[in-house]
Amino acid sequence: MSEVRSGLKYSESHEWVKDLGDGTAIVGISAHAQELLGDVVYVELPKVGTQIAAGATVGVVESVKAASDIYSPAAGEVIDVNKTLEGEPNLINQDPYDQGWIFKIKLQGSIDGLLDAAAYQQAIG
Repeated sequence: MSEVRSGLKYSESHEWVKDLGDGTAIVGISAHAQELLGDVVYVELPKVGTQIAAGATVGVVESVKAASDIYSPAAGEVIDVNKTLEGEPNLINQDPYDQGWIFKIKLQGSIDGLLDAAAYQQAIG
């Protein structure tokens, strides 16, 4: 069974959000998503400074099995990206919630509508 971390919010498209409490948040893909993808071989990161809408495509994760779009679970401005993933995309497989984060966003609006850990766990079975 995939790890679902409490204290995070989740989208139905399998991204997680960690609210940093200062109007910013970190975003990545869930352990469940990376398990479905298999070995990640490439990550297309969003560009810093990009304004994004909730639900917008912001990048791509490619694995040996498939390519999957990364959707922003919240509206805001991309303020940082995990450049380490450019050389080590498999960090998403090894540590999706810490070292495998994808981007940081300055939030514009609330993330309250996203799933909590219990609801996400139920959604993925």
